[in-house]
Amino acid sequence: MSEEIRLDFQRPERVGFDEAILCARKSDAQLVTIMDRVLEQGESCLMTRLEPEVFDRFPAHHRARVDYDAVSRMGYFNWSRPRTTGPAQIAVVSAGSSDMPQAAEVIRTLTYFGAPTRQFIDIGVAGLWRLLGNVEELQKFPVIVAIAGMDGALPSVLGGLVPGVMICLPTSTGYGVSHSGQTALNAALASCAPGLTVVNIDNGYGAACAAYRALNMIRKAASLAQGC
Repeated sequence: MSEEIRLDFQRPERVGFDEAILCARKSDAQLVTIMDRVLEQGESCLMTRLEPEVFDRFPAHHRARVDYDAVSRMGYFNWSRPRTTGPAQIAVVSAGSSDMPQAAEVIRTLTYFGAPTRQFIDIGVAGLWRLLGNVEELQKFPVIVAIAGMDGALPSVLGGLVPGVMICLPTSTGYGVSHSGQTALNAALASCAPGLTVVNIDNGYGAACAAYRALNMIRKAASLAQGC
């Protein structure tokens, strides 16, 4: 078992944030070993795709150390909330309330990293006035994660209205020719709005990491400019 688990505790030094533990398809024994290793190092970890029934099977002493959220299917293990300063610089925009699990995965990941977010819910293009009513506020954010399923139109519309870094998160929300998110993915990839970044279907964790990388470099550039 020990040879199967090789954790990357040096990742923050290289890329600026911890390795996350993908819980899907791991055995209970593997997850317990991972948590044991994390505790031995005095570290914390972000656990993704952690189903409620798997969390319920954790040993009591490990379960007590997990801040668990069933909507995002994410757990913070042995985690202390980082100190954050200043207003939110990442907007998380979802087309509909059916996209809440994916939006929650984005927000929970960024919260773990210590990057505050502001959430905009149910402002998809089916009710365009709701989106247009928030454009002025959204133009203030340097980074935006745009989340949409169905026809995936939100990122294209928003991408033509705001200047910030735009990360598109297509979701599996929808039915029929939505093809479990394939239509939204293709719409984002084929968008005529220039400069959009696209992650995989339902990959809230990946979208959050892209947003955090962008924000880190924005902060670093601002810091260097102030030092000149």
